[in-house]
Amino acid sequence: MQRIGVFCGSSPGNQPEYTQAARELGKILAERKIGLVYGGGRVGLMGELASAVLSAGGEVTGVITRYLYQRELAHPGITQLQVVETMHERKALMAELADGFIALPGGLGTIEEIFEVLTWSQLGLQRKPGGLLNVCGYYDALIRFLDHTVFAGFVAAEHRQMILVDTYPARLLDQFENYQPPEIDKVKLVIEETHRSRF
Repeated sequence: MQRIGVFCGSSPGNQPEYTQAARELGKILAERKIGLVYGGGRVGLMGELASAVLSAGGEVTGVITRYLYQRELAHPGITQLQVVETMHERKALMAELADGFIALPGGLGTIEEIFEVLTWSQLGLQRKPGGLLNVCGYYDALIRFLDHTVFAGFVAAEHRQMILVDTYPARLLDQFENYQPPEIDKVKLVIEETHRSRF
């Protein structure tokens, strides 16, 4: 695994553990010679994460929209910064560059970004691992909801299991190294369920 894409808040949040986790993840990525791909920002958890990777001698690739770049929100010291025009381009390029995806605590953008790449995996458009770094129980309610989607019949258990979760960065990265994508085909599954419902 050469690069990990990380989605996280442009704010630090209100718990110091969120910043600590971002710094720890950055340090571990550098120690394991795994490059960081992220949104290119200098603020919030994004900035803490990138700075931690750089401080530990690692490589950081940022992908930022021109709108944010012109507002001087880009991290000035990263290894490489790519400026794109739209959020769609930003996410597509990050997905192309990364071999897996982690969500640290973050807001609407973070949640949207991690679920988009997980949806691509569910549909078989990619076979890259994705997971949640569940710092201080930040994602507990979301994890319960994901379990409920299986109970309610909207997500196959195999697809739920592809969403990796841990409270420690090193252990989550270990899961990434051992990840085996589900063999179940979402499109085929939908067709079979539609066929069964007709009879």
